Amino acid sequence: MRFVYSALLLVVSFLPATAGDWLELSTGSTLEDWTKVGGEASYVIKDGVITGTTGVGKNTFLTRGPYSDFILEFDVRCDSELNSGVQIRSHQYAKETPQESKPNRMREKGEVYGYQCEITSKTNRENGCAGNFWDEGRRTQWLDSTVKAAEKQAVYKSGKWNKFRVIAQGNRIRSFVNGVSVADFQDDRDASGFIGLQVHSIKQGTGPFSVSWKQVRIRELTNGEKVE
Repeated sequence: MRFVYSALLLVVSFLPATAGDWLELSTGSTLEDWTKVGGEASYVIKDGVITGTTGVGKNTFLTRGPYSDFILEFDVRCDSELNSGVQIRSHQYAKETPQESKPNRMREKGEVYGYQCEITSKTNRENGCAGNFWDEGRRTQWLDSTVKAAEKQAVYKSGKWNKFRVIAQGNRIRSFVNGVSVADFQDDRDASGFIGLQVHSIKQGTGPFSVSWKQVRIRELTNGEKVE
């Protein structure tokens, strides 16, 4: 009887995380559960910190998923010269496809598109756009309101560790940066897709620059669950 009980505990301990459980994404010594797509940036993990360093070519993403409704939390520190972000509910083009916002521009097979929560303080918006959402590789436009953006985005600390919280539930998407609400909007394009840690492309002759993430975790939400 004791053997059966011990065996049952062992089986339970190896069951995958289900809705309601937090899944830690930046533990361990390898990135074997992640998939790199896009450009030639490099990613390493050490002491619970995932660091992406710029390389040649286009934007690069370290991806995992797919996920549908969830809370995603992470701490991030980005070189002030680098633009970065985290994709959610995102995808890759299955074939060469005209970009929706500019049909004369063709997106290559394998390029990433979808919602991106921005991580940066360098942009054409005053005080940056950290926590706002950009439609990467598709509509190429901001998806959330910019009302009082300067006040909200001022909470982002350039070159320092910043805490992000992203909630995707149904067609509602929200973000918080260092505990301050930034984005809260609705969009019905993508109900599910992968998450992706972005290292943005850089101009020839610049860099290398890096961006690091730690304490990355995700909790999938149950149907009808209330989240504040």
